[in-house]
Amino acid sequence: MLGFDHFAITAARLEDGVAEIEEALGLSLDPGGQHAHFGTHNQLLGLGDLYMEVIAIDPSAPSPTSPRWFDMDRFEGPTRITNWIVQTPDMDAALTRLPDGVGVPVSLQRGDLRWQMAVPANGRLPQDGACPAVIAWGGDAHPAQRLPDRGCRLRMLEVAHPQIGAVRAALSGTFDDPRVSFVEGPQKQFTAEIETPHGVRILR
Repeated sequence: MLGFDHFAITAARLEDGVAEIEEALGLSLDPGGQHAHFGTHNQLLGLGDLYMEVIAIDPSAPSPTSPRWFDMDRFEGPTRITNWIVQTPDMDAALTRLPDGVGVPVSLQRGDLRWQMAVPANGRLPQDGACPAVIAWGGDAHPAQRLPDRGCRLRMLEVAHPQIGAVRAALSGTFDDPRVSFVEGPQKQFTAEIETPHGVRILR
């Protein structure tokens, strides 16, 4: 089975995206780090058993030799939720059940965190990214366990897309989390309801 791991909010500049999300939630995000392989960096917020990240291209990092994950090379427009990520204990088995476009495993490391992420060759996940990315963590270390508990929990993540049926079919029998709902919509859009110490806040 696949489990809900985290979701990603992409920004044109990390500092701008972090400021926007901190204002929306009424609290501070925590340090993340750099992803040297893709030339990106992020900041994080723990949500209990999962987390969210604000991610952007790192202007101080060399450009990667292959497309960045989450189709970030083509990102433009406002800060917004662009992707969600599910975890698996067995990457090879998960990829046999999911569409070919989900990608191939890339081994990554930051400090003592080690993981594999399935990344498409062109950086673009199926259904414009409405289909989740897949991650497999190595060992017991996981960001959600290390982040301060700021009293935030995800109530709901709604995934909308014109071909949302293809996403449902891809995950049938392998993913079941009551916090995630799928709806047909005119374009890809994510809506997250987050419980905070200041009440429920909506991110898109």
